[in-house]
Amino acid sequence: MTQTNLNKLGSATVGALGNEVGVPAYDRGAVRPGIVHFGVGGFHRAHEAMYLDRLMNEGQALDWGICGVGTMPPDQRMRDVLQAQDGLYTLVVKHPDGAMEPRVIGSIVEYLYAPDDPEAVLARMTDPATRIVSLTITEGGYHVNQVTGEFDPGDPGLRHDLEPGAVPTSAFGLVVEGLARRRAAGVPSYTVMSCDNIPGNGHVAKRMLTSFARLKDPELADWIEREVRFPNSMVDRITPVTADTDKEALAQRFGIDDGWPVVCEPFTQWVLEDDFGGDRPPFEDVGVQLVSDVEPYELMKLRLLNASHQALCYLGYLAGYRYAHEVCQDKLFVDFLLGYMDEEATPTLPPVPGVDLDRYKHQLIERFANPEVRDTLARLCAESSDRIPKWLLPVIREQLAAGRGIDRAALVVAAWARYAEGVDEQGEPIEVVDRLRDKLVERAQHNREDPLLFVSDRDLFGDLVDDERFVRAYTSALSSLHERGARATLEGPAG
Repeated sequence: MTQTNLNKLGSATVGALGNEVGVPAYDRGAVRPGIVHFGVGGFHRAHEAMYLDRLMNEGQALDWGICGVGTMPPDQRMRDVLQAQDGLYTLVVKHPDGAMEPRVIGSIVEYLYAPDDPEAVLARMTDPATRIVSLTITEGGYHVNQVTGEFDPGDPGLRHDLEPGAVPTSAFGLVVEGLARRRAAGVPSYTVMSCDNIPGNGHVAKRMLTSFARLKDPELADWIEREVRFPNSMVDRITPVTADTDKEALAQRFGIDDGWPVVCEPFTQWVLEDDFGGDRPPFEDVGVQLVSDVEPYELMKLRLLNASHQALCYLGYLAGYRYAHEVCQDKLFVDFLLGYMDEEATPTLPPVPGVDLDRYKHQLIERFANPEVRDTLARLCAESSDRIPKWLLPVIREQLAAGRGIDRAALVVAAWARYAEGVDEQGEPIEVVDRLRDKLVERAQHNREDPLLFVSDRDLFGDLVDDERFVRAYTSALSSLHERGARATLEGPAG
């Protein structure tokens, strides 16, 4: 496909794409916003927006279009791309055999960058047609103290939004102000639907948003507690960062000039608590599992998939790998991952209705090993301070309480500490990406002379440093990583 054959994606050109490309079969002009979504990134566009597009293609949910909202400076790029493409983007499913399955998604019909016009965002949120506000604002976006579980109002954006009369700038500020205006106008509340990788994400969203509201208006907080529904959910689809090579492949193979396509694996799962304050789309018609209790599915995903991503990313990076599929094509690492899942994570899980856990775990390895997805270890290593405390440390604590093994999980924590030193085993610099980067790197610099300093941060690790079994396993693992390296450590004790 030559450059002159390219179609710049947009409403005027979508009908000219080839038969190999799926396009909206519905009249997008008839779609009306019913959902406001904060955090329009790859994950949302490979998941919630995709399911709604499926419904619309079946002639349903045309009153459930998405109004995307960005609040952070990097969101300006998403604004520019989506506005230039009339909200359209290409979702490319990448199969292990190299096949690419592109589909143009049309469910996002509006995108607002809140700093441009916060009142426009609030007007959309107070419109009675908006019945759901959904969130993918990352684990750190909920402002949870990692040890106490309580709300942490220290973020500068939150402090600004708590000032009397302030025009809100943060996602929390906008969501709460939207609810306040609906209450004042006598408009029923919207449902707040978290889609982030957090245990009990609906419960956490309710507790944190209500705590924020209580600092502004205690009566509003009481109303939110009574009136607003916060369903829990578990969402699962590996969605790596879009690379320039993905855009080039889409252009060359399918003739689509898309400023920001999304690539993902074939697997997708969404388990959603059927707890909505009003109407909702008929998600179950397109494969979403509507259940009364999400927790078993959620724990399965967080402690098997998400924690296993942490188990492979630091050790794999230190050993010289740069992609998840490379690690999961190495039997030594696969055996370690399955050992962690079988011996340490699975004993902490309740029964999961309708799921064969043994099959699920082997399927995870197959998904991680998909060479076409090209999920970078750097992405998986990012923001560890928001991930390890939620995904891996609960496994360690439950295993310790039950007197069961923790050696593999402790090695993962040690590998994080070793990674945070900022230099790999070949002496090459590591770019540590974390909101707590400075503190983590400073502590990790002392790993050799003070091996407990990194895990003595009680804001992240609580009292684990006081547990002799954990300390013994952690320090042994850290010492081996320093003296022998990641690969030799996985191979077993020296001699």
